Amino acid sequence: MDVDPSSGKDAPKEIEQLQQPLIRRQVWIKNDELTLAWAESWWNNTEVNLNLPNKREPIWKNLTKDRSELFREVDAISLVDSKLITKEFGIQGPYWSRNYRFFRNKRPLTIIREVFNPYIEKWIGYSGSDKFLDLCSTSS
Repeated sequence: MDVDPSSGKDAPKEIEQLQQPLIRRQVWIKNDELTLAWAESWWNNTEVNLNLPNKREPIWKNLTKDRSELFREVDAISLVDSKLITKEFGIQGPYWSRNYRFFRNKRPLTIIREVFNPYIEKWIGYSGSDKFLDLCSTSS
């Protein structure tokens, strides 16, 4: 987790709804040696300290400890391709991705982007991503 001075570059447009300065948190989600997903989130510097007391725990676990009401809104589902993610996943993309926001008290709390390893199709079934390749965006 670091202060993100370049928050606007390649970030979801919804981060404009968060008050500066912003913290960007990036994690690899793993099961043993298999990387299942990559996620990043943006937070207001004060809010992150209030809402993620245990930064080593998943966001959801931190946010639901006090049982306060949360609302999630999915903003985008897309296909992405990335050299960094290909290297970590060990499988060629493109990869399904989603961007969403958590709200608390009718205010955006955090903006989250997740990218999923196609290997999870082994458990959830075929995604049909090859039908949407013309929609894929790339990044390094």
